Amino acid sequence: MSSHEEIYREKLISIEEAVGLIQSDSDIIVAQCASEPQGCMSKFHLAKDRVQDVKVFSVLTLKPYDFYMKHEMKGHFELCSWFHAPGSRAALKAKTGTVTYVPNMLHRAATDRLKVRKPHLFFGTCTPPDKNGFVSLSLGITYEKDILEAAEITVLEVNNQLPRTFGDTQVHVSDIDYFVEYHQTPPTLPEPQPDEIAIRIGEHIADLVDDGSTIQLGIGEIPNAVALSLTNKKDLGVHTEMLVDSMMELYEKGVITNKAKSIHAGKFVCTFAMGSEKLYKWMDNNPAVEFLRGKYVNDPCVMRLNSRMVSINTCIMVDFTGQVASESIGLEQYSGTGGQTDTATGAIEGTDGLGKSIIACRSTARGGQISTIVPVLPEGSAVTLHRSHTDWVVTEWGAVRLTGRTIRERTRMLISIAHPDFREHLLHEAERLGFL
Repeated sequence: MSSHEEIYREKLISIEEAVGLIQSDSDIIVAQCASEPQGCMSKFHLAKDRVQDVKVFSVLTLKPYDFYMKHEMKGHFELCSWFHAPGSRAALKAKTGTVTYVPNMLHRAATDRLKVRKPHLFFGTCTPPDKNGFVSLSLGITYEKDILEAAEITVLEVNNQLPRTFGDTQVHVSDIDYFVEYHQTPPTLPEPQPDEIAIRIGEHIADLVDDGSTIQLGIGEIPNAVALSLTNKKDLGVHTEMLVDSMMELYEKGVITNKAKSIHAGKFVCTFAMGSEKLYKWMDNNPAVEFLRGKYVNDPCVMRLNSRMVSINTCIMVDFTGQVASESIGLEQYSGTGGQTDTATGAIEGTDGLGKSIIACRSTARGGQISTIVPVLPEGSAVTLHRSHTDWVVTEWGAVRLTGRTIRERTRMLISIAHPDFREHLLHEAERLGFL
């Protein structure tokens, strides 16, 4: 047996033993999204009777784990979410008292927390060690590697079904404190099928994307519609926080080549990935995909170096001045800032002067009952994108560019892409409030 195999075996413990490492009054940071250590997290609640005031930091927690879903966990565990998912939203509505939100920009989320307190424990996931004793952090290093390097104790959940990815994902077994083995199919994300409205939005956005552009594209119905509309483009590149199926599909169609990129030419650059099993198989040992830390990928100063950078994000609503609300509805925190501010700012400040930030939304919500173009944001709404950084806004009724425009101009332009059923009312409100 080689030395690294001996090291690995010596550090191998059970999930129950890993949970036994949890201490009162401590910070635990877990890997996010598809990198989530589900075997360990499903057992966190077993520590309840012996611990108090444990904070668990995460992004997009995929499962409704007992440690934060049950009322009796209050005072013992608290999920500190950088970006809410269905489970954390449900716990908030149930008033369990076990969930809170951490305001952040994605590229600084973990590093900001490190300025407050060093984490006691980091739980992540990885592939089995290779012949040289290196594991791959696989599906994400948005903050995972930074925290792994800073935590007092590190635990990696080894899953032999994870793809081995490249970039900055490699860690030697000697640098990890403990391993547990938990083999499962990595979490997948169904690819939403865009409806007619989403397709119209996608077509408007595609018109704004030039050949040779570097794109950042998220997940969801509208981003998928954008991807469908980009099939006639040439030599697109990818520099994005999240790698998804639609990017792989555009690559297979020859639309994405990454050849025209000004930095990391020839490579997909991302911080994490989530999608189908096909996506994971495609990424496995694929040197064209480069996972790098979020503090680099999403840093606006890095993103602005990309040629013809186009950032495409979605939102909940936009007000007449151009303030974008993408994470909360009034005081109700729905999701999180994520990387929207990072990527939008980096795109519009592109060093070549050709970057674009695109914010997309349907023109109505709640089954057509309300307009997403509003005179003012509801009281308490978090402003995800400052109006000074709002560039293009797109609905199914068209696209308008707010950069450099006055409030009066912005008001008229935004009303022009609002749903026709609401335009008369919006004009009336604009005049009443003095916007026109």
